[in-house]
Amino acid sequence: MNIKVGIVDDNTFLLHAVEEKLSFFDDLQVKFKVSNGKELLDQLETNHHVDLILMDIEMPIMNGVVATEKVKQKYPQIKIIMLTVFDNDEHIFNAIKAGADGYLLKEINAKELHNGIVETLNGGAAMNPSIALKTLKLLRDPSKIENAKTPLEEIKLTSREVDVLEQLSKGLSYNAIADNLILSTGTIRKHIENIYRKLQVHNKLEAVQKARKNNLI
Repeated sequence: MNIKVGIVDDNTFLLHAVEEKLSFFDDLQVKFKVSNGKELLDQLETNHHVDLILMDIEMPIMNGVVATEKVKQKYPQIKIIMLTVFDNDEHIFNAIKAGADGYLLKEINAKELHNGIVETLNGGAAMNPSIALKTLKLLRDPSKIENAKTPLEEIKLTSREVDVLEQLSKGLSYNAIADNLILSTGTIRKHIENIYRKLQVHNKLEAVQKARKNNLI
């Protein structure tokens, strides 16, 4: 069996990480990689012979939820698994309403990702356990859809921290950021620690995504 897969993600590092996980399996073939929902729709106009799409949610131009809805309207036979960093209640609910066939977190290992793809193509629904639990809770009481966004006024970053975050979002190393901002690497580290604490995140990727989501950068 040769499963044709498309990947949609605006973060090149994560896109390559997903592609690398898929490369372990002979039955999977990556047909295309695009960086937002609009590019995906353009790609499918040219060639929609794919079995499944791995879809990021937070993307510029057209996000994954809108793209999922549009793909499902036009190509209902294509399966879509949301592959995202956050298990945000509102995202889960909206993605499932839009027609997503599964919802996995990006930290998933290669074997589980492969199992999820096969399971989805066989009519199942690939779902990370924490997401499955949240989905059940949402179904029991839809009024409790929590929006995981922290209200803007609660996140207070200094202008220097915003500068550091913007540099981080470009994928620069601590040393490069220190050079650009004419600060020591130690100071940059301290700023980044403060940013992580304020945003309540644990790594660079989460920090950048959360900052973008809250229009901080």
